[in-house]
Amino acid sequence: MSFDTPSKKPKIIWLNVLVFIITSTVALIGVPLYGYFYGYDWGHLIATVLCIGYCGMSITAGYHRLWSHKAYQANALVRVIYAIGGAFAVQNSALHWASDHRVHHGHVDDNDKDPYSAKKGFWYSHIGWMLREYQAHRYQDYSNVKDLQRDPVVMWQHKHYLVLTLAANFGIPLLIGVIHGDIWGMLLTAGFLRLVISHHVTFFINSLAHIWGSQPYNVKNTARDNGFIALFTFGEGYHNFHHHFQNDYRNGIKWWQFDPTKWLIRLLSVIGFANNLKRSDDTKIELAKAETLMQKASQQLANINLPDKDTLLESLKAEYDSYTQQLMDFYDVKRQWVNAHKKQLLESPEAQEIVHKYQELCEHIQEQREKWQAFHQQLKLKYQAV
Repeated sequence: MSFDTPSKKPKIIWLNVLVFIITSTVALIGVPLYGYFYGYDWGHLIATVLCIGYCGMSITAGYHRLWSHKAYQANALVRVIYAIGGAFAVQNSALHWASDHRVHHGHVDDNDKDPYSAKKGFWYSHIGWMLREYQAHRYQDYSNVKDLQRDPVVMWQHKHYLVLTLAANFGIPLLIGVIHGDIWGMLLTAGFLRLVISHHVTFFINSLAHIWGSQPYNVKNTARDNGFIALFTFGEGYHNFHHHFQNDYRNGIKWWQFDPTKWLIRLLSVIGFANNLKRSDDTKIELAKAETLMQKASQQLANINLPDKDTLLESLKAEYDSYTQQLMDFYDVKRQWVNAHKKQLLESPEAQEIVHKYQELCEHIQEQREKWQAFHQQLKLKYQAV
């Protein structure tokens, strides 16, 4: 006779559990105790910050934007630096990390398929998903990263990941400690403390960046834009934009938005170490913002009782259609202008006409954008007063 056994929780991944427990314990207890008895100086702080930056940028610029999304291309030297930095960050190999991340984007918020679905709660998306074998069937499935398997740097790091991780996490702090004259102090600060901070900074992108912030580009998933989170995640806090335009090498698209990863990639391209930087078209970005604003306004109007609600909805739709049509016209003329520029035909009468129309549409777009935003603001004030 046989009985059906009740479903069990996925097995605990004890290696991950022990790594998190040991590193956190040393960071929370060992680091303060050593500081109390022996003290730290500016050298410890600077080394720790620089090591956090190296780990963080290796993940954001390397694992994330280069390998997961192919947002740009980098030469072998840069890729090796990223690969070592990724091992230093102890976040699995680039091959495994990118595979997980591509599944996340393909099935975002799907509790069964998204490896770190935010809909399962903060704890799960932040760290819980790494403590049990929730998707054990995928652990050796790299069918979605076949392109990365052709990258010799990625495969070198994947094959030697454990050795590289141990060498980087003990070797780099040890070397800095020898130079500085305090080996134990550097092992604690640039080693353990740095690793704990680096871990949770990255984990915040999976958790907080799907919970806290605005959604200017897309309301179809939980991803949020948050400039405050961007300050601690090397620019990854503009997550709503990223989930809608995931192949853009930027996350913060405005010049003033804090995105050091974007600035690093741009610098690498200037000195010839990177190329093929991908950017989303400005018009498509504006269309995404307009569509999202339309969806939000329509939903808000539909949920309140106003005597002229139908009229307002019609007006809203008319303004939206007018604005998006202007954007599409602008996009078409811009494409013609770029083509004329490429063909060096800007002196011809046809090109001059395109340039004139382009400039004219630029002015119309700005006027229409302001009109659209003003109309939406009036609606917002009206339904807030209800």
